[in-house]
Amino acid sequence: MRKVLSFSLFLMLGLVASQLLPGLLGPAYAPFKSASDTLLYICLGFIMINVGREFEIDKSRWRSYTADYFIAMATAALPWLLIVLYYVFVLLPADLWSSADTWKENLLLSRFAAPTSAGILFTMLAALHLQQSWIYRKIQVLAIFDDLDTILLMIPLQILMIGLKWQMFAIVAVVVVLLAAGWRWQASWNVRQDWKRILALSVAVCAVTQGIYLATAHWYGPENSIHIEVLLPAFVIGMLMRHRHLDTPTERRVATGISFLFMLLVGLSMPRVTGAAGDALTAAATSVTGAQPMMPWGVVALHVVAVSVLSNVGKLVPLLFYRDRRMSERLALSVGMFTRGEVGAGVIFIALGYNLGGPALVISVLTLVLNLILTGGFVVWVRRLALRSYGPAARTEA
Repeated sequence: MRKVLSFSLFLMLGLVASQLLPGLLGPAYAPFKSASDTLLYICLGFIMINVGREFEIDKSRWRSYTADYFIAMATAALPWLLIVLYYVFVLLPADLWSSADTWKENLLLSRFAAPTSAGILFTMLAALHLQQSWIYRKIQVLAIFDDLDTILLMIPLQILMIGLKWQMFAIVAVVVVLLAAGWRWQASWNVRQDWKRILALSVAVCAVTQGIYLATAHWYGPENSIHIEVLLPAFVIGMLMRHRHLDTPTERRVATGISFLFMLLVGLSMPRVTGAAGDALTAAATSVTGAQPMMPWGVVALHVVAVSVLSNVGKLVPLLFYRDRRMSERLALSVGMFTRGEVGAGVIFIALGYNLGGPALVISVLTLVLNLILTGGFVVWVRRLALRSYGPAARTEA
């Protein structure tokens, strides 16, 4: 619980610093921002490699996972679509509802609500000794598929932002090759998997993706460059690794420290939203979302609560399936999917790369913070539902 609250604290500290540092650093802020963004990508790569390492699937039984994948896809899609509708029809004026830019920007920005935090969830459920329960094993499959679906759907959303250009076909080709390699050689790479090796691989992934961007920007201009986000390449590298569970105090400390740093850097990446500088950014914004004026903080708080409710209602999809299990088990499975974390924060950072901003961005960040604060309560709720389903022997399968 302390770890989850620390995620929220670091994200909020970064958000506050993002409003203060531009004025304090002056001309030195630009190189600082460039360095912090690079470090953020490396941390995101580290996290996504570890998410990929958790992706273990028996390829000989792939058909048995079909239903789980579609349930996970629906569980990721429903909160996303609910928030898209909320951002468009509640936050924006009616004259923008028919704008194509309005929809594509909000489709990308709202995707932060889709992914369940597999790392946070698995750790907390394991601490409650639920590893052998049906709830734990099923939620493990759904949460990983949930993250995978989020990563895959980011590709067409980014293509939508780019438009119908030749870069689109290059990005699609890279995605196809990565997915084919991940499926063909899943869990076959026998490599050391301590934090040093994973961090080095993350640096390599970031260097390659950034190198492709810089090279194509140099040859064809920034508007026609190829920008491949680290999410999918890092995830596939994790998939390729023959999983070895290293659970030492050092490994835990480093992984937790990098996650904390990542949340701090996500907060630092936010644009200024208050004062004259915030008004100037709004006036100069080239995106629909970024051009919206900032709301009073009391109104923002109400929107945060509404978006949090919508995102969690959307995560109740598993409640409608698995009818052979008890209602309490299905509800526990759904509530477990409420947890949010690093992947959602990564989506917000990617949205920033397309100059998306305004109140919707602030609401997205604060919604993430609120859900992190509530995560402990969600997990306690799951435990109570599990005890109701299994009785005192909650450590064994029903």
